[in-house]
Amino acid sequence: MEFGLTTVGGVVWSGVSCDVRGLEDGRLDVALIYSRSPCTAAGVFTTNRMAAAPVMLGREQLGEEKRYHGVLINSGNANACTGRQGMEDARRMRRLAAERVGCDETALFVCSTGRIGRLLPMEKLEDGIRRAALGLGCTEAHGLMAADAILTSDTRRKVVSRRIRVGGRIVSIAGMAKGAGMIEPNMATMLAFIVTDAAVEGSVLQGLLEESVSGSFNAITVDGDSSTNDTVLVFANGEAGVTLCPNGSGWDLFREAFADVCMELARKIVGDGEKITKVVEIVVEGAASVADARRAARAVGNSLLVKASWYGEDPNWGRLVDAVGYSGAEVSQDSIAVHYGLEGQPWVSVFAAGEVHLDNKPLWEAIVRERQFRVKIDLGQGQDAFRLWATDLTEGYVHFNRSE
Repeated sequence: MEFGLTTVGGVVWSGVSCDVRGLEDGRLDVALIYSRSPCTAAGVFTTNRMAAAPVMLGREQLGEEKRYHGVLINSGNANACTGRQGMEDARRMRRLAAERVGCDETALFVCSTGRIGRLLPMEKLEDGIRRAALGLGCTEAHGLMAADAILTSDTRRKVVSRRIRVGGRIVSIAGMAKGAGMIEPNMATMLAFIVTDAAVEGSVLQGLLEESVSGSFNAITVDGDSSTNDTVLVFANGEAGVTLCPNGSGWDLFREAFADVCMELARKIVGDGEKITKVVEIVVEGAASVADARRAARAVGNSLLVKASWYGEDPNWGRLVDAVGYSGAEVSQDSIAVHYGLEGQPWVSVFAAGEVHLDNKPLWEAIVRERQFRVKIDLGQGQDAFRLWATDLTEGYVHFNRSE
């Protein structure tokens, strides 16, 4: 159930415009999330070796025993491939924000998203940081402005929140994310920020985040590109008066709610893929290992031929098995089975044990005309599985990305 970003105790938000893009369009482009109480934190970052300056700075400052207060984010400029000056600018952003909110500079993270290879307009950002700090608040409007300020090519904000009851107290979890293009996170231009008013040790929070990311942010693809800036940060400030730990009271509820927040944010990202017309859930089962299931799912989800057929509403199952065949996963023509389906409805068999089920073809054709549908591929090699959400590839995507 949704409750909103600002239900998390002790956390304030802001979003302002300082014209990072230089378009003078009034678009919000600086967000600040600040916890008045010190937090434990966890983070996962892109594995792209061209990581942006804020990513390198974030990795450097993240520590299980440290305490943090939040994160400053700008959109419109990735501060990536900007060399020594980019690192200096990231540190300056952090220092300016920390001075404004009154905390140690290493207690704040910075994140950037937008165009690669351009230096930040620091004079504008300095003014934006000042106003973001002055504008912090806990109303619904404050949270939504922060969520809007981190967007780039997104068409809508992405916000998710959950509440659970532990020992008579309410614990809240809330998150916001951005992402539409350059989406195949591998880390962890995708960013996500999650806050909770539970108290959770840093090492435990890190383990929970890594576990949740594997089935959410690392289980989506739009175009197969892992960004220079992909980051997920989580903050836990203990304002609810509830301490949570594995095997303790309320932990399973919290773990489930946290994973749900990650999953919903990830699905909102893939559902807002640049100029897409289809969202497809790819379920790979019967794999010899989880790694094999992941290989097969990603090969299908990133295949240009498969994505083009989805855009054309063509149930071309041959392209699916072709992608599985070159994925590196263990499989054979006699063991693989392919199904199409819709959420909440029975699977429709397409191909199994070397035979095509042509009697079902009208059903396949109807399924792929839907905006959202499912594909199940059973490799017939074992018991492991992986689930990936992918999109089609459209002419609109090509035109949108042919130039800056």
